[in-house]
Amino acid sequence: MDLRLTGRRALVTGSSSGLGHAIAQLLAEEGADVVVHGRDANRTRRVAEEIGAAEAVVGDLATDEGADTVAHAAGDVDILVNNAGAYDHVGWNAADAALWTRTYEVNVVSGVRMIRHLVPAMRERGWGRVIQIGGGLAGQPMAGQPHYSATLAARHNLAVSLARELKGTGVTSNTVSPGAVMVGAVRDLLTDMAPERGWGEDWAEIETNAAEEFVPNDIRRFGRPEEIAGAVAYLCSPYADYVSGATLRVDGGTIRSVV
Repeated sequence: MDLRLTGRRALVTGSSSGLGHAIAQLLAEEGADVVVHGRDANRTRRVAEEIGAAEAVVGDLATDEGADTVAHAAGDVDILVNNAGAYDHVGWNAADAALWTRTYEVNVVSGVRMIRHLVPAMRERGWGRVIQIGGGLAGQPMAGQPHYSATLAARHNLAVSLARELKGTGVTSNTVSPGAVMVGAVRDLLTDMAPERGWGEDWAEIETNAAEEFVPNDIRRFGRPEEIAGAVAYLCSPYADYVSGATLRVDGGTIRSVV
């Protein structure tokens, strides 16, 4: 299916690895001119070269200076995917106020910086897409990682607020909410845990059992980066002109609520 993205310019933050890489790759395959972003210069440039129709920009979006650098290098983009963020396994006892502040700065304020830099020009041109990468923990948090879950909730919230701000401009704002995504580091971790947990020996069995224990869902596995990327690409396309202020869940049915 042609998503009609040829000629559009897209910045995907945090796209030098994992989910962001998959999003940048698919947008490029659909014809967009992609700007790959990361903090590691060598890795970011390598990913841009692998994708082909892509440029590389490097900068820390958690600082005003870094965001300025990235926005200037990216230029006039039509599509902004706020994917960059930080995640750890710290719980309530270890998550002090400084960590809460740092996580909010990285996961929320960094995206706000890019919105403030890039969306005004979209508005002037009368077309644009802003997509936040959120997650199910925004609405169904667990006991662990409270600071991370709170930042996801903020991402979901600001996407709706931005959609209201941009009404009638031709610029839409939406959230894609992934479930647990199988990237290389996750697969390595689950493989290491399998013998102790009794999940089996072959990968298909390990994944099914790990998903059942950690993220039970109706598909009985973890999501693939390209599946999340597909949802992002749809929202970037003209086929989603009538979609704004929405959350598109791509989680295999992990979240059980109707709305």
